[in-house]
Amino acid sequence: MDTESFELRVVDVVEETAAAHSISFEVPAGAEEHFGYRPGQFLTVAVPSDQTGIAARCYSLSSSPVGDGPLTITVKRTADGYASNWICDHLRVGDTLRVLPPSGIFTPASLDADLLLFAGGSGITPVMSIIRTALTRGTGRIVLLYANRDERSVIFARELSELAAAHPDRLQVVHWLESVQGLPTQDQLRAFAAVHSAYDAFVCGPAPFMKLTVAALKELGFPRARRHQEKFISLGGNPFGDLHDVEVAQHEIEDAERDPDDAEIDAPLPGDEDGADGDRPQGPVRLEVELDGETYAFDDWAPGTKMLDHLESKGVKAPFSCREGECSACAVRLVEGEVKLLHNDVLDDEDLADGIRLACQAVPVTDTVRASYS
Repeated sequence: MDTESFELRVVDVVEETAAAHSISFEVPAGAEEHFGYRPGQFLTVAVPSDQTGIAARCYSLSSSPVGDGPLTITVKRTADGYASNWICDHLRVGDTLRVLPPSGIFTPASLDADLLLFAGGSGITPVMSIIRTALTRGTGRIVLLYANRDERSVIFARELSELAAAHPDRLQVVHWLESVQGLPTQDQLRAFAAVHSAYDAFVCGPAPFMKLTVAALKELGFPRARRHQEKFISLGGNPFGDLHDVEVAQHEIEDAERDPDDAEIDAPLPGDEDGADGDRPQGPVRLEVELDGETYAFDDWAPGTKMLDHLESKGVKAPFSCREGECSACAVRLVEGEVKLLHNDVLDDEDLADGIRLACQAVPVTDTVRASYS
């Protein structure tokens, strides 16, 4: 596994609430290009572990790529979360942490769009990055519904208040406190969103909160193109490419040696519910990929090779994080042709029907495949 990671020095630690800390990093000289990012993206960090060498975790960036502010993630403790508690308990200014470059697709296509943002608890982290950036560089209106257990749980409470006061015509912040209003219902979320049905919606937070909110947006007819949901699953492997996790390395060797026709299909594609292989290309496949405004075309994609692996072999710096089908950092949208996913823990049926695939797990099933990272 050829993964480029960096040692970043901690330059600031801020206690946002009793349970959440913001950690700011200094980007090493010469690595600035690797750490350019879009609002709403995340970092994958390597937390030291006595048992597994490292615990790889994804944490959203709360900082804005606009201006000269430091690269910052905000981490909230979870009851049994080893990595989140280690970060909050142990990281101090001057310490270093291994980090992969920013990834993720939970980001607005246009900063000038009107945005309807739903955040629950620590789900405010990528949403805060979007708000900070859109207010600075965009022109659209922004409405935020932020749900928390109680007033003490509200991360960025002061800054949100100050931003709303400074931009009264563009930013509206509505706090929903369980201690006051109870848990929000789908009907209540639908009524709130109905007033802003033409906005682009972004949802991030605990799974039950996201499920209710997305269901409410679907009821209102929000099209998939204007409905965005952040999805994180704890990474089971080691995306940092070292030898701490022998089992992961062995798993990769076994995958490389396995006949592609014998691969287990965890997420059958629409119309392929039985997981049957169907017709595989008999020779090299033509692959065209649009990434960051450039189009890359290759005529030698081997049928058993994953899309991400092929792109990397050609020198294309395609985004990724876990490489295990457990996050959405490598997601692409099919424009032509079809691929099959060898593993998928993050895309649901609607994502698949919309043409979204994971490049790190995609092997071709047609002679031509065109895809876009935008």
